[in-house]
Amino acid sequence: GPKGEEIFCDEHGRVRVKFHWDRYHGMTEESSCWIRVSQAWAGAGFGNLAIPRVGQEVIVDFLNGDPDQPIVTGRTYHEDNRSPGDLPGTKTQMTIRSKTYKGSGFNELRFEDATGGEQVYIHVQKNMDTEVLHDRTTDVKHDHTETIGNNQKITVGLGQTVTVGKENAGGHDQTITVAHDRSITVRNDQTLKVTNDRRVNVSHDDGLYVKNDRKVTVEGKQEHKTTGNHVSLVEGKHSLEVKGDLAEKVSGALGIKVDGDIVLESSSQISLKAGGSFVVIHSGGVDIVGPKINLNGGGGPGTPVSTLQPVVLEALEDENDDENPEKYTLQFHFTDDDGIPYSETRYIAFFEDGTQTRGETDEDGYTETFTTDSEQTIKVRLLHQSIDMIEGGVYE
Repeated sequence: GPKGEEIFCDEHGRVRVKFHWDRYHGMTEESSCWIRVSQAWAGAGFGNLAIPRVGQEVIVDFLNGDPDQPIVTGRTYHEDNRSPGDLPGTKTQMTIRSKTYKGSGFNELRFEDATGGEQVYIHVQKNMDTEVLHDRTTDVKHDHTETIGNNQKITVGLGQTVTVGKENAGGHDQTITVAHDRSITVRNDQTLKVTNDRRVNVSHDDGLYVKNDRKVTVEGKQEHKTTGNHVSLVEGKHSLEVKGDLAEKVSGALGIKVDGDIVLESSSQISLKAGGSFVVIHSGGVDIVGPKINLNGGGGPGTPVSTLQPVVLEALEDENDDENPEKYTLQFHFTDDDGIPYSETRYIAFFEDGTQTRGETDEDGYTETFTTDSEQTIKVRLLHQSIDMIEGGVYE
């Protein structure tokens, strides 16, 4: 072939050769006519193709003995063109090895037939592409090891199922991106162990459903923050045990409603404090301190003043629903010092905007339910029947 060229052929895969008896032509592109090369398999657009390279020794035959119709029927090794491997040590190997064009690399498919060491070896000098137009099945009867020196990307157009009989371990980082939904079904137990930190970020709603018991153990600190409303429903019993101190701070109002009894027990003392007045219950007695102490003084229950809170059901609705603005409700309950309700007693309710409304408590001492669109303070005064005719005489 031409000087510096390693593969020299025409559009038909024919090559030129240098005959040993030709003393006039050198090993150039003009050393012979174009000669066809016999291949192991040849068809119309399919078959086997391996072009002899410059410097290889080929076997030339002549069709029907015609010297004008030479054909390359084979190739052979010699002392300059050595076979791949190291014979006779590699005599159990069958090898198909190419050579990088104008380079030192190669691609190779090798079959090792040594007894007990049978192997199929594939060497790819650079890229390897496999295209399967339908299904692909790989069955490994024993272990499978895959090492990736850089990144790995797997794209699954539809579903993916991974079945692990025992353990599944990863040595370093792993990132999984699912373009749509992901569902995992574990037929038996599942154990997740994280030796360092764990973070879960849910951009929308999060739900956890446990059909049986649930146990959470935190050996260090635990912090819980809810920026919206928090509703907790316990349909059975609820027990809270704090081995240290317990402190609760409520910025608004606090209401406790119990259908049964309330028992507060302390081995030391119980204190109730409001403004400058307080009641202390201890083993030595009960201390009551205040600017004025009324015991069965015949007066009313005082003026209940409370900050309205949103209804629980409406607090669970969307806070951004402008068509259903948040409502605030409040109802007062009046009893005397013995717990007897002020039933059917007239009252006056004073609102912050200066308006008033009159009403009468029901048989249990409850006023009507006041509803407003905003948070405000309401003051209610009872009108006792015994002094109702006295002009301006009212009790708070």
